[in-house]
Amino acid sequence: MAVTTCIFDAYGTLFDVASAARQAAEEPDDAILKDHWQKVANDWRLKQLQYTWLRAITQEHTDFWTVTQNGLDWALEASGLHGDQRLRTRLLQLYWELSAYPEVPDMLHELKAAGLKTAILSNGAPDMLKGAVQSAGIGPLLDDCLSVEEVGVFKPDARVYQMVLDRFDCAADEVLFVSSNGWDAAGASGFGFVTAWVNRANEPVDHLPHRPHHILRDLTKIPTFCAAERPVT
Repeated sequence: MAVTTCIFDAYGTLFDVASAARQAAEEPDDAILKDHWQKVANDWRLKQLQYTWLRAITQEHTDFWTVTQNGLDWALEASGLHGDQRLRTRLLQLYWELSAYPEVPDMLHELKAAGLKTAILSNGAPDMLKGAVQSAGIGPLLDDCLSVEEVGVFKPDARVYQMVLDRFDCAADEVLFVSSNGWDAAGASGFGFVTAWVNRANEPVDHLPHRPHHILRDLTKIPTFCAAERPVT
């Protein structure tokens, strides 16, 4: 069955999660971050994700903004920067203004021109996603922005992926799901979506029960895959 609906993870897929720390490191007031920003950015993202998994497993859900703050606090402490409250405030502010990857606007324009439905499906809280979408200027190119807050559990719980079918009244194999997280793409493959893993860092494929159908270096080829039939696996 041909793909009719293209769904994107947000953070790390459409939006560059490292851009907050990178931008702060370039600002005069935060010169202390210059030699640490890459470690802070990596630790921040890793802990943010780990905390979502742990909260899903223990059924102690909270919103993604809380998890984001918790992850940053750990990352700053790991780099010896946890006493700098001004830096913490600035980094959190910048997280609401994350840059989109350069190819995102043109890619979404192509999808809409082809008549495909487009949406975000994210762990992000609704207000966080609204801020990021507005900052990137891609709101008119999306049909919806779906947050896990509707079901109260983080990915890769199947209830999250089911939100797409409920919203767009489509079959699972009509959906191309795109994520920069290999585990997220694997979870979506197991759910029945056609999947594309955006592997910008050239990492190995996760050793999980399911695998992504496509592995890409960026988002430029997404319109091509959306126009294709579901691959045989």
